[in-house]
Amino acid sequence: MKLINPYIFTVFMLVLSNCFMTFAWYAHLRNMSGKAWWIAALASWGIALCEYLIMVPANRVGFTVYSLPQLKIIQEVISLTIFIPFAVFYMNQPFKWDFVWAALCLMGAVYFMFRS
Repeated sequence: MKLINPYIFTVFMLVLSNCFMTFAWYAHLRNMSGKAWWIAALASWGIALCEYLIMVPANRVGFTVYSLPQLKIIQEVISLTIFIPFAVFYMNQPFKWDFVWAALCLMGAVYFMFRS
């Protein structure tokens, strides 16, 4: 008996891991701009470890119900979905309509990855 739906588990865990990934990759630009790059790298690696501890099980479970290309496009959609609010609200970047156009292009990619 499966307690958790693997489709939902995979997407939830990939969203969570992507939050960690986005912070690992970009938060140091705001929070550690005055520190040496290697200090920022060590902090980012620590955050990225959390990301990997979530992402690896998510992909293993996801691979039981999704194809590899489907897993990749799910991750890309999640990445953009997390990145835009992060950029606008956390990094204080201006909203651009290019974000919307990029999302629409990704929806086309989703269609092609899931159509067969």
